[in-house]
Amino acid sequence: MAKIAGKKSGLVWAVHLSVAALVVLWLLPTAGLFISSFRTADQIATSGWWSSLFSQEQNLVLRTAAPSTQRQEGNLWVIEGNLLSEGGASAEAEISTWGTTSRAISEYEPGATAPMGDSARVTVQENGDYRLESDVELTGTRGDRIFVTAELPPEFTLDNYETVLFSGSTTDSMAKAFFNTLTVTIPATVIPIVIAAFAAYALAWMEFPGRALLIAAVVALLVVPLQLALIPLLRLHLSIGIGKGYLGVWLAHTGFGLPLAIYLLRNYMVGLPRDIIECAKVDGATDFQIFTRIILPLSFPALASFAIFQFLWTWNDLLVAKVFLIDATGETTVMTNQIVELLGTRGGNWEILATAAFVSIAVPLLVFFFMQRYLVRGLLAGSVKGG
Repeated sequence: MAKIAGKKSGLVWAVHLSVAALVVLWLLPTAGLFISSFRTADQIATSGWWSSLFSQEQNLVLRTAAPSTQRQEGNLWVIEGNLLSEGGASAEAEISTWGTTSRAISEYEPGATAPMGDSARVTVQENGDYRLESDVELTGTRGDRIFVTAELPPEFTLDNYETVLFSGSTTDSMAKAFFNTLTVTIPATVIPIVIAAFAAYALAWMEFPGRALLIAAVVALLVVPLQLALIPLLRLHLSIGIGKGYLGVWLAHTGFGLPLAIYLLRNYMVGLPRDIIECAKVDGATDFQIFTRIILPLSFPALASFAIFQFLWTWNDLLVAKVFLIDATGETTVMTNQIVELLGTRGGNWEILATAAFVSIAVPLLVFFFMQRYLVRGLLAGSVKGG
């Protein structure tokens, strides 16, 4: 035994390594989503998010100013400007090579002069400054294309969040969907907790006929698939006039969440000290007073653990919202459904999709990190204790 004391078994190290690997696997895509939400479409298309903190070489298609800006200098018609600033690139970018056709985008070095048609020529400098000269007056409505390879510094933007949260377009705006999701999630979390707390106390501490059968029914309902009850429940809601609205989806989430809530809370309450309950009854406390003043404060870890689960499940739900919250006008669209719509309308705009997805997971992350200390305590107590 002396040789073993102070040493950790190999299983402990395996557990630690497994947890570390799971944390890394979870953090990497989340960090990539967060960083991508601040990048432009060109940056996402040309490089991975892991290289966003370093300067990157990118191929850009830029244009000179329109012929309407030309001025005459002697016998020449001249257009001057900066390709990078006019193209929206960073002022710190540097051009390494450039060209006048897509087949030869690296034909010229900075400072070289290239022909542009029969009577014009252009000179491009490393900082993006250019001078376009022509022997005849330039015509047209748009400038000439210049293909450049530039070293771009790290650049981040809040434009994606402005587009997602404040765009007036129904398919782009996540602000309304955000508040719609809160409207669904908060009542759908509070209602089952309130009902389950009363039911759990009754099943744990009150004697009445059929209690064991009710407990068995609650356990049996835990294994009933959600999809099995969707259509019958929707028909019931439609028959009583609460289908396709907030009330219907609240009651649906309440019904689907109650078995787990009652099971966890009942098992937790059974494990509370019996002496406290009996002393309160001897002092003349009613069941309601015992429940509100003793049981609820002591059961806060279990209540918080279920609240986390119910909130995360309801917030990330798509199936129940699709079935019980149908709205062709988009007035009650939740965030998960809004992201599905973005996949159809913005399938190629990965910067918009990344921003919308991160907005969707931000609130669950905050809820989890603020209440996670109660999660393990509530789950362990509600899982291993019983009576």
